[in-house]
Amino acid sequence: MFLNALPKLSPSDIMAKIKRYTSKKLREEFPHLKHLQSLWTRSYFVSTAGNVSSETIKQYVENQKKRN
Repeated sequence: MFLNALPKLSPSDIMAKIKRYTSKKLREEFPHLKHLQSLWTRSYFVSTAGNVSSETIKQYVENQKKRN
């Protein structure tokens, strides 16, 4: 997901809102997820100033899969 946000919004606040909203919607649509304590990990990747390539993001995501 690529986002463009106002500088007054912190990346951590933006991610918290995204995760909170998507968790709520997913649990509404898929009731069997309601018993899970959390749908998302605490990690996320943020790059500012618009200087991040798709390859950088791909590399980050692939490394997350290896961490378990």
